[in-house]
Amino acid sequence: MSIKNTAARLESAIGSVMHGQQEVVRRVLACMISGGHVLLEDFPGTGKTTLAKAIAKSISSAAFRRVQFTPDLLPSDILGISVLDPRTQEFKFHPGPVFTDILLADEINRASPRTQSALLEAMGERQATIDGQRYDLDGLFFVIATQNPVEFRGTYPLPEAQMDRFAMQCSLGYVSAAEEVAILSDQTDTHPVDRLGAVASREEILELMTAARQVRFSDELRHYIVTLVGATRGHPSVQLAASPRASLALMKVSQALAVFQGVDFVSPELIQSLAVDVIAHRLVLVPEAKYSGIHARQIVADLIEQTPVPV
Repeated sequence: MSIKNTAARLESAIGSVMHGQQEVVRRVLACMISGGHVLLEDFPGTGKTTLAKAIAKSISSAAFRRVQFTPDLLPSDILGISVLDPRTQEFKFHPGPVFTDILLADEINRASPRTQSALLEAMGERQATIDGQRYDLDGLFFVIATQNPVEFRGTYPLPEAQMDRFAMQCSLGYVSAAEEVAILSDQTDTHPVDRLGAVASREEILELMTAARQVRFSDELRHYIVTLVGATRGHPSVQLAASPRASLALMKVSQALAVFQGVDFVSPELIQSLAVDVIAHRLVLVPEAKYSGIHARQIVADLIEQTPVPV
């Protein structure tokens, strides 16, 4: 019961800040509980950074760091650097912002691909190698990155390997007129994030992560996921298909979402609801498909319809 209460408190607190975004909030929280990382891509002003800050403020004792990605940002600005101590004549390592529980990589596609790649090892293996020394990233280590559409000026497309490190890619979108009025009312005096208090401890979040791994997942559903992800590898419009990392992410995020839905098993419908967000951003389409107006998200949606569901 405490696990369900923790999930409900967390979702309710963040939902009080993010009006009209309940579904996205639940998905992003599920991504965090699954041990994955999320990429939020949307137009400026839709609440991407606010969502990241709300998650951080709702968890007590969780370290939070923010990196504003710019064209002149260096890998050492993210990972850290060794500095010579004049007194001891020895190099002392000063850890960068990557050593935290929750890392907000704000406007990640405004940095060069070289700097973006500094996160590859950290996101994929929960470790960082600096000057030949390996440093483990303990705790939550949840990366929530934001980016504007790549067509915007001053942006660099994320490398394929970087996109594959994100368990999910979500969009917030514009809210309804009524919800936008509620946003205006909430910010008459102060920002709602400033009024948000912690509703869960870091230890409770780790307990949620343990509970997610224990959610029942049948062998039939494992085969279903592998079949669904594997269908991208023979699609005529796909140049670079989804890897086994996509299958693993879809399984783990489905288990985590089941925790927020208050059930102790994963259903095919739950997997289908997540498949587009988990798979589509990993696909690279052939040039002919791009020019024909075919989108990766539509391809995945079609594959969901075509893949037999286990009974």
